[in-house]
Amino acid sequence: MQTDQLSLTFSALADPTRRAILAQLSGGEASVTDLAKPFLKDMSLPAITKHLKVLERAGLITKTKEAQWRPCKLNAEALKDATEWMEQYRIFWEESLDRLDEYLKTVTSQNNKKNKPTKKGKKS
Repeated sequence: MQTDQLSLTFSALADPTRRAILAQLSGGEASVTDLAKPFLKDMSLPAITKHLKVLERAGLITKTKEAQWRPCKLNAEALKDATEWMEQYRIFWEESLDRLDEYLKTVTSQNNKKNKPTKKGKKS
């Protein structure tokens, strides 16, 4: 079964450990060992390696080999498709919330006029 790139990206982003790894890499290149350090009390190095493979398969990171060092680097370009996909929904929700805001202002204004006291202290 062939999976589209967007599905691979969102699948990789679904896991909090992988998101944390990406956050680490947003600060710059890091070795597998350095990336694993924050997680080693809760999971094994092989488990971290599996997470890195998922991120690499999704194209979110690149891993190279320099002698014994395996530097990983964030591939922000791979997030572009996901960002563009989400952008259309952000626009939808902003427009919907803007319409709701206008509606609520209208209703509030109408209620304020109905409940406004007259000069004699009575509501009109």
